[in-house]
Amino acid sequence: MTPSKRALAVVAVAATGLISACSSNATTDASPAGADRKIVDKSIWPKETPDRGLTKGLKLPLEDYMLSYADTVTIDEAKNTLQKQCMAEYGFTVDFPEPGANPPPSNNDANIERRYGITDETVAKTYGYGIPEELTHHVNQPQQELSDVEVEVLTGHTKPEKATLPEGAAADGSYFVAPPRTKPARAEHNGKKLREGGCAGWSDEQLGAARQQADAFTVSDLNGDSLVRSQRSEPVQNVFGDWSSCMKAKGHAGLADPYKAMDAGLALDKDGKATAESIQMALDDIACKEKTDLVKVWFDEESKIQRQQIEDNRAQLDSAKKSKKAVLARADAQ
Repeated sequence: MTPSKRALAVVAVAATGLISACSSNATTDASPAGADRKIVDKSIWPKETPDRGLTKGLKLPLEDYMLSYADTVTIDEAKNTLQKQCMAEYGFTVDFPEPGANPPPSNNDANIERRYGITDETVAKTYGYGIPEELTHHVNQPQQELSDVEVEVLTGHTKPEKATLPEGAAADGSYFVAPPRTKPARAEHNGKKLREGGCAGWSDEQLGAARQQADAFTVSDLNGDSLVRSQRSEPVQNVFGDWSSCMKAKGHAGLADPYKAMDAGLALDKDGKATAESIQMALDDIACKEKTDLVKVWFDEESKIQRQQIEDNRAQLDSAKKSKKAVLARADAQ
């Protein structure tokens, strides 16, 4: 996925997350909150920087401009607080799922732990190329079903209607995706004018979140560009060749780079566990990375590119860092 497409994907997820978080539909691969673990268990949150494996202690220059997972949780908590206050002004008592319950594998957009392929031998010994179980198990929190008017006050638009297929779409076998249809919300409720964008839009405005999100997409684009450019660099291409030869000697031929290994090695048995072959391939992959110094070579090349990106985009990135600090300061105040 190109950097620009990646940013658009983030926008799409953010746009749909609000309503889904307030629906009563449960995730099928989930357990009720409190059934087998705390709602928010910070012990499984991703580390600020990896503390083991081949990326131990590594941090790319652009990470200084990214939100950490803890930062994201802080902002989401502040949004929840503001939205509850706002909804109460219209006579509604609402609750939202607690942020931080289902952390991602990486602390930020850099995904340094797997940016250069698999790097953690401890994980590989059990999961091969897979993700640790504690990060794939979803905690399903109690979720409040909002009425039509509550949705309007919260979002500034009506509850989404299910999209219908255009005439003939099913018959010709075509695949059609349409966004849920909404209409502008009513002008007021209980004699009080609705806020533009609803209470959700108002909470973003109070925190300055819209500006911060726009800056985050800029950083994300640079982050994606540096990875692509570093992968094509001569030192990285050379170390790919050394790594590939090492893998071939271990019985894994035809792998041009670590990403190809991840694609080829992600195999599960009938119980959904990593196969013995997958585990062995992952361990061989890490051993060859260590032998060839692949991670250091790639990290060093990309760090040089990112330092130049920072110089070339100094004003924009300084503004991004400033907006990040401002949003977090407002969020902490809540």
